[in-house]
Amino acid sequence: MKHLLEKVFQLSQRNTNIKIEFIAGVTTFMTMSYIIFVQPVVLSHAGIDFGAGLIATCVGSAIGSVIMALLANYPIALAPGMGENFFFAYTVVGSMGLSWQSALAIVFLSGVLFSILSLVKLREAVIDAMPGCLKNSIATGIGLFITLIGFIQAGIIKINSGTHLPQLGEIHRVEVLISIAGLIFTSVLLARGVRGSILIGIIFSTVLSIILGIVKFEGKLIAFPEVKESAIFKLDFSNFFDITFLVAVLVFLYMVLFDTVGTLIGVGQAAGLVGKDGKLPRAERALLSDALGTTFGALLGTSTVTAYIESASGVAVGGRTGLTSIFVALFFLISLFFYPIVKLIGGGIEIEPGYVLHPITAPALIIVGSMMVRPVININWDDITDSIPAFITMLGIPLTFSIADGIALGFVSYTVVKLFSGRFKEINWMIIILTLVFLARYVFLALK
Repeated sequence: MKHLLEKVFQLSQRNTNIKIEFIAGVTTFMTMSYIIFVQPVVLSHAGIDFGAGLIATCVGSAIGSVIMALLANYPIALAPGMGENFFFAYTVVGSMGLSWQSALAIVFLSGVLFSILSLVKLREAVIDAMPGCLKNSIATGIGLFITLIGFIQAGIIKINSGTHLPQLGEIHRVEVLISIAGLIFTSVLLARGVRGSILIGIIFSTVLSIILGIVKFEGKLIAFPEVKESAIFKLDFSNFFDITFLVAVLVFLYMVLFDTVGTLIGVGQAAGLVGKDGKLPRAERALLSDALGTTFGALLGTSTVTAYIESASGVAVGGRTGLTSIFVALFFLISLFFYPIVKLIGGGIEIEPGYVLHPITAPALIIVGSMMVRPVININWDDITDSIPAFITMLGIPLTFSIADGIALGFVSYTVVKLFSGRFKEINWMIIILTLVFLARYVFLALK
C-alpha cells in the first residue's frame, strides 16, 4: 500500500509522507467541516430535505476531493461553495421562483460548461473578460450577503413585518445571546490563530445550547441520515429556454470559475506549486476536477462543489499532494454516520410559526462572510468608472437579497459609465453581451 501511494502521489518527490499528509487532511477537514452543518440548512431553505442535503454534501465533497487528488494531485479539497449555495437557495429558488429541481439542473449545466471551457482552454478568455473591479466587488458583495443572512439567522437582525425593513432583533432572547457568544468566541480563536476555529466555535455554541436547554441531545450519536425525499438525479430541464434559467447558468459559471482560479492560485502559492513563470502546473486538470465536482454534486442534489481556500490550512502543516484530499474525502464519508449530531447542530429552532433561528451555525456564516470581503482593497477607488460600478455591485447583492440582481446592476452600471465616459474601448465584448442578457431578462420580466 505504501509503495502504491508513493507511486500515485509522488510523496518523496514533494518532501512529504503518509503521516504528514494525514495530519494535513485532518487539519483541512477541521477548517472546512462547518459546511457539513451549514449546507443542509441552506438547501432546506430551497426545499431540499435536510437528510438528502447532508448526503449530497458529504458524498459530493468526497467525490470532488478524490477527483482533484487523482487527476491533479493537489492537496486541495472540494465541497459546496459558500456564495454559490446562497445564490442557489435565495436567488434561483427564492427570488427567481424556480424549483430546486430546476436549480440543480442549472448547477449541472454550469458544471458541464466549466468542463468544456477547461478542456478547450477557453478559461483565460472568460476570466480576462471580467474587469477587476467587478471580480472583487462580486466577491465582496457575496461576503456581505452571507453576513446579512448570518445576522438574520442569528436573530441579531430581524425583518420588521410591517415595514419589511431590517431592524435590531430581540437581543435579550437566549437564542440570540448564544449566537453573539458564539460569534465572539470564534472571533477570539481566529485572532489567536487557532486552527479549526470555526468548527470549534460551532461545538462551543452547541454545548452552550444544550446546557441552556435550547436544543436537546437525545443520547444517540451514530445513525445514517433520514431521508424523506431523495434529491439524487432530480434535475429538471423544463425551463431550459427561459431567459431566467439561462442567466442563472451564466452567473453560476462565472462564480465557480473565479472562485476556483482564486483558490488554486492562493493554495498553489502556499504549497510552492507555482512555477517561476508564475503558472500553476496541471492547472487545467485542477479546473476540470472542480468542474466535474460541480457536475457530480448536482446529480447528487447539492449546489456548486468547488475548491476550498481552507485547504491552505492543510498546506500550512505540510500537505503537498492529493493524498491530503483523499483523507479529507474519507472524513466527509465518515461524517455521514453522525447524522444525529448534524441534525442537532443544523436543525434550527422555531421561535414562532415561520420564524426559525440558527444560533449554532449563524456565527459561522458571519465569520465566513467577513473573510470574503477582503478583495475590496483591490478595487481602484480613484477611478470613478471602476469604483461606482463596484460599489453598486457590492451593495446591490445584499440589498436586493439576490446575487444575480446585484451582479446585473454591476454589469449594467459598468457598461453604461464606461460608455458615456468615453472609455468604450475598455469594455470587453463579452461584458457587453452579458449586459444585454441581463437587460433582456428585466425586459422579459416586465412584459411577463
